[in-house]
Amino acid sequence: MARMHHGGIRLITRAALVATATLITASPTPALAIGPPASALITETAAPVLSSAPAGQGRVSVPSAPGRAAYLYDTGTGAVHLSKQAGKRMPVASLTKVMTAYVVLREARLDDTVTIQAADVRHAASNGATHASLRAGERLTVRDLLYAVMLPSAADASHALARVYGPGNARFVAKMNATARSMGLVDTSYASADGLPKPAPGHSTALDQAKLAEIALRDPVLRTIASSRRHVVARSKVHRAHSWTNSNKLLGKAPGVLGLKTGYTSAAGYCLSFAADRDGHRLVGVILGESSADRRFQTATRLLDWASEQTPSEL
Repeated sequence: MARMHHGGIRLITRAALVATATLITASPTPALAIGPPASALITETAAPVLSSAPAGQGRVSVPSAPGRAAYLYDTGTGAVHLSKQAGKRMPVASLTKVMTAYVVLREARLDDTVTIQAADVRHAASNGATHASLRAGERLTVRDLLYAVMLPSAADASHALARVYGPGNARFVAKMNATARSMGLVDTSYASADGLPKPAPGHSTALDQAKLAEIALRDPVLRTIASSRRHVVARSKVHRAHSWTNSNKLLGKAPGVLGLKTGYTSAAGYCLSFAADRDGHRLVGVILGESSADRRFQTATRLLDWASEQTPSEL
């Protein structure tokens, strides 16, 4: 993969959650604006504690989140289970491709065919980026290229899609940033369709990326792609056979996981956007700036298990 590469934890009390739910009910918000209001973010505490322990169970420590930033919330109730440097701007590496896929799905038809050019292959190779082993002259559907973007995090596929549906990288990035603004992602600025360091890495926050993940998962096509562990493209007259495995190690291991995206550069560190449906609740989280590739998955698993124990199951 390309070398695409302070601090308390914020917690919400049950009382604050009720107040937040009341506020959300009373105040209409824009169609794409999601996530809890600023008033739901409680002052950072030096000692992490359980946000709302069930009666009789005492207070339980919050699992550690060693990355530079982390955020986890319940999309249904707005409860913020964890907020660590969630509003700090930083590079997010290939988490950028969630927005790339989202924009493509609004610009293209899934059965559209894209012809791979030498420039697409060269882009991935010259940057030392992860790729889908595409070759110039191959013709693949948008659907298959989206699998290549989301599973192996292919820079050759994202370059091809941006080239066609910008058209060109500059126009495509403009569409990404316009979409980010429409979603209320005020601390996000994209510079490419893949999050590579060149020409610039762009920036976002754990909070903004969690909002994006929640919106992206409303799209059934993107949700299906992001939660797929493997995708096979059979050989045809216009392309070779391809087989791509999802880089998200949570899939198939943690209950209810829906994806969403991994990322890495030396500047961004190891990043992860993740979500899971647990007992009638959808939990969405983001980890940024982790120093260990595997620890981000272990941390996400612990956070999901812990957060699901804090919220009563839907009857």
